[in-house]
Amino acid sequence: MPVYALGDLEPRIHRDAYVHPDAVIIGDVEIGAEASVWPGAVLRGDMGSIVVGARTSVQDGTILHTTEEWPTIVGPECVIGHNAHLEGCTVEERCLIGSGSVVLNRAVIGTRSVVGAQALVAEDSQIPPGSMALGVPARARPVESTKQARWIDYAVKEYVDNARRYRHQLRLVQPAIA
Repeated sequence: MPVYALGDLEPRIHRDAYVHPDAVIIGDVEIGAEASVWPGAVLRGDMGSIVVGARTSVQDGTILHTTEEWPTIVGPECVIGHNAHLEGCTVEERCLIGSGSVVLNRAVIGTRSVVGAQALVAEDSQIPPGSMALGVPARARPVESTKQARWIDYAVKEYVDNARRYRHQLRLVQPAIA
């Protein structure tokens, strides 16, 4: 896996985290225990810090970046969907950020919230805990928290289990030529 220091900025990856060999980690990035970073994800902490909490998955093609003023912080037990883009924002614990969504500077996604696929959470947005944010720009609406909690629990567990599977079973092979 390409993991790069940039000057004095060096990634800190927990020994129980899984980072796919095709993910790229650069600079001031911290990845917690049992977190997973999947193929094509780029976490670039070149201008500020990025924190990925324990048991959080950062899925394929996702970009996490930051600015000098605003770190990118993702709490524990979150699922960051495929091709999402997070920049200078805070995602509190137990959130699901949908595939293709964008969460921009100074936005805060409250605990147990869901950002829908392809949503745009604009700068300075505050998504209250237990909400679903949908649309462009995203608008928050309350949701039934028990159903949402089960959904997030399921997704977190699936990615923690899948990371264990990959850690033990992934191997590079030469394709068979017929």
